[in-house]
Amino acid sequence: MRLLALDTATEACSVALLTEEGMLSDSLEMGRGHAQEILRMVDRILAQGGTTLAGLSGIAAGIGPGSFTGVRVSVAVAQGLAFGADLPVVPVTSLEALAMQAIGRGAERVLACLDARMGEVYWSWFAADPAGLLRPMSPTAVGHPAAVRLPAAATQPAPATPFRGIGRGFAAYPELSNLAGLCIDPEERRALPQAHDMARLGAHRLGGSRPQAA
Repeated sequence: MRLLALDTATEACSVALLTEEGMLSDSLEMGRGHAQEILRMVDRILAQGGTTLAGLSGIAAGIGPGSFTGVRVSVAVAQGLAFGADLPVVPVTSLEALAMQAIGRGAERVLACLDARMGEVYWSWFAADPAGLLRPMSPTAVGHPAAVRLPAAATQPAPATPFRGIGRGFAAYPELSNLAGLCIDPEERRALPQAHDMARLGAHRLGGSRPQAA
C-alpha cells in the first residue's frame, strides 16, 4: 500500500507518504498560505518517495476540527487529487491525529485538545487499541475550557492509568492541566496534528497496512 496524507486544518501544513518501505513526512508551521504551500509539499514528498498519484492506494485527508479555511483547503486538495487519479479519500480528524502522537509515545488513554479560539476548545478522549492505533471514547466536543471533563473513573484517587493530555488547547488554557486524572508532557502542550499520524490511521481504515514508524 502507498498512501498520501495531507492536512492544513491547523497552523501545521503537513504531508506524509506511507509505503511498504516506511514513512516520509514534511511539516511546516505557518499562520497563513497553506493553500499555496500544500501542493508544493505534495509534489516534493511524492518525488522523494519515487511515486506518483497514479501509484497510490488512497489519500488520507485532515477534516478538522480547525480553522474553517484550513479545513476547506485540506478537503478540497485531497478531493481534487483523488478525483484525477480515481483514488479513495479517507477522513481523519485533527483530534484523532493528536491522540495518535501520544499513543505512539506509549500513552494508553488520551485527552486531545485544540484551541477553538473565542474562548473555547475542541476536545475528545481516546484509548489505545491492541493494534497500536486508537478507539474513540467520546464524540468531539467544543465549548468553554471549564466544560472539559474526563470520564468519572479517571478522577478517582490514584488512577492506575492517567489520561495523557496533548494539544494546543493546553497551552492556550493552562488551567486544563489541573484536571484530576490527567498528566501532560510539557512538549505535548504545543503539539499540532501531523499528517504522518493521519497516514497510519488512513492505511488502517483502507485495510491494507500495519502502522509504520515515522
